[in-house]
Amino acid sequence: MPENKQTRHLLAQIATRPVFRAAVLFANFFLIITALYHLKPASRSLILESHTTIDLPYIWIGSAALILLGMPFYQKLLRRYKRQTVVAMTLTAFTALLVIFWMLLRDPGDFTTIAFYLLVDIIGVTLVEQAWSLTNSLFETDEAKSWYGLVGTGGLLGGVAGSAISGAVIRFTSLQTPDLLLITAFILILLLALNIWMHFQGIYDHDSHHKSVVPFKHGLRALLHNRYLILIAGGLLIAQLVSPLVEYQFMGVVEQTYTEREARTAALSLFFTVLSGFSIGVNLLLTPLILKFGGVLSGLLVQPLLMSVSVIIFSQVPGYLTASAMKISDRGLSYSLTRASRELLYIPIPSEVIFESKAWIDMFGYRLFKVFGAGLILLVASGQSVHASATQLNLAILLACLGWIGLLMFLYRQYRSIQLRGLRRGPGPSAAKRALQQ
Repeated sequence: MPENKQTRHLLAQIATRPVFRAAVLFANFFLIITALYHLKPASRSLILESHTTIDLPYIWIGSAALILLGMPFYQKLLRRYKRQTVVAMTLTAFTALLVIFWMLLRDPGDFTTIAFYLLVDIIGVTLVEQAWSLTNSLFETDEAKSWYGLVGTGGLLGGVAGSAISGAVIRFTSLQTPDLLLITAFILILLLALNIWMHFQGIYDHDSHHKSVVPFKHGLRALLHNRYLILIAGGLLIAQLVSPLVEYQFMGVVEQTYTEREARTAALSLFFTVLSGFSIGVNLLLTPLILKFGGVLSGLLVQPLLMSVSVIIFSQVPGYLTASAMKISDRGLSYSLTRASRELLYIPIPSEVIFESKAWIDMFGYRLFKVFGAGLILLVASGQSVHASATQLNLAILLACLGWIGLLMFLYRQYRSIQLRGLRRGPGPSAAKRALQQ
């Protein structure tokens, strides 16, 4: 009996160590992104099988509407249940839905492919938000600078694994695009098992949030009455305004280049493998150096600067390679350097405010600004030739990147002000959080 107590005590001590938490969160994020990137080539290939690129903005608007309708229900779950319970419920529901869609997509109709595309969108938003919210509640600022790179790398490796596996399945087996859903369902079962194990190992016990979730409207009020949070949201939402413009240009080129479903799925799998590989290289080689020597501002500025260059090149030499480069400069940096830099901005914020405000920013505002981007595409593309609309969309991307850079400069001044006020009130991350509250 004493030996059992000693063993439990030892395990509890290990669970409190940052390296253990980072390793477990690495595995958690790896499985999430593996599942997501196994689905992404399938969802995009299937949607182009029954629809054209011009239909995508309408689908993105539908995705935002679903998020808006589902968010109050999700918040009720957070108030009623502990976080680990909500995670288990969502994973179980997503697994069941994937099996159902696998059966439906054997002979898909137009509505089925749209519904599946929306499901993949919702799976990605929900699971990634859950993973980063848990991560933010388990690390303080100094720990985060050391371990966020490792946690983020888990997701990047998952992107390589998921897209590489999907490409290999399509190229080297008799399985077809819809069969990728069953493989993803199995990955989600593994993810569910990992989260149950995390619960029994006490990982969730170190979550400072637990069930202390403020009401839904209070989370929005906290966001709107805090200038620092509004600036964080602004930086993310400008990025999300640009993202559908880039995605639209990229998917238009894919549609013209690959007309057969399985070839398109294989090509998209290869693209996502390259994108994830690029993100890994940035995360391992550049992110630690830029955050250490250049700071948060440098980490945030790289993406809009590189996107500005890539869109200029694409406008002069349009094609699959330059469209891919523009897409990689957007998503490749968003999932690596930009994400790690942005998450550091949340650290001075009290944990209960983080969870509610991030839910609004990452799940609602994120999709709302995608609606604005989709609306801009429809406005520009309506009644114009493909070449004319592409030219105007490229100009819109460039102007948005310039505004993004200006907002980031102002945001960084606020970030430094909060840090300095926190230091004057005493050492430790909690001092910065007190400064922000005051």
